[in-house]
Amino acid sequence: MEVSPTLPAWVAIVTSILVLLGAALTLIGTIGLVRLNNFYSRVHPPTLGTTLGIGCVLLASMLYFSVVKQRLVVHEVLIAIFVTITTPVTLMLLVSAALRRDWAIGDPSVPVPPGLPEEAERPEPLPESDQPTS
Repeated sequence: MEVSPTLPAWVAIVTSILVLLGAALTLIGTIGLVRLNNFYSRVHPPTLGTTLGIGCVLLASMLYFSVVKQRLVVHEVLIAIFVTITTPVTLMLLVSAALRRDWAIGDPSVPVPPGLPEEAERPEPLPESDQPTS
């Protein structure tokens, strides 16, 4: 990594702010993961924190290396695209699997899965000893 002794102060300040903002957003998402009470609430904050936090860090990286190398550096755009695509897809897959699991164990708070009629018969709930822990 190159460290330029002539890095303009405004670049250093903006880069620092973006990195700190990205770290703060990721931290907020992590706190949401720890503090919220059930799986469906816990899965959302880390997704937003990851996407927004990484976005800020990538902007900071693009700015810093564009100034240091004296040309536009946009390699980070690919990382941003992949994170923006994969994070929500992962969220949807995890929630879908959890909904199907909860439906299979007979959790009455879970809505009817897509494709089944509303009057579909729910399976019998598992005994308390067989219930998964959250």
